[in-house]
Amino acid sequence: MLTGGCLCGKVRYEVTGAPFHSTICHCVDCRRCAAAPLVAWFSVKRSEFRVVQGTIARFASSKPVLRTFCADCGTPLTYQHDDFPDEIDVTTCSLDAPDAVPPDDHTWASQRLPWLPISDGLPQYPHGRDKAAV
Repeated sequence: MLTGGCLCGKVRYEVTGAPFHSTICHCVDCRRCAAAPLVAWFSVKRSEFRVVQGTIARFASSKPVLRTFCADCGTPLTYQHDDFPDEIDVTTCSLDAPDAVPPDDHTWASQRLPWLPISDGLPQYPHGRDKAAV
């Protein structure tokens, strides 16, 4: 089991299933929502993610996308897309042990900030899950 939560500690969650699609996203939307140059995510089945303390706030960042965060400290927590109704993406760095779920690749590398070189040797994909490597 993986555990995590927000910066202020008011929200805590558990992940009971095996993570998949662990990625570093460079898209503009993720960068703006996190106010960061990139965001690391991993996916799990929605039934394998549960909030065990506190209440998460929700924000529809676009028609098919729902993002959640702590309403008190603003920590981004999850991403849900209508095209993948049985999955939820969790911010890797909200885990208590983010090193437990290392990234497998970079997505939306076409939107990478030019001053942020990628030199880790992981595959880079210009868009989301299309998996056509750069």
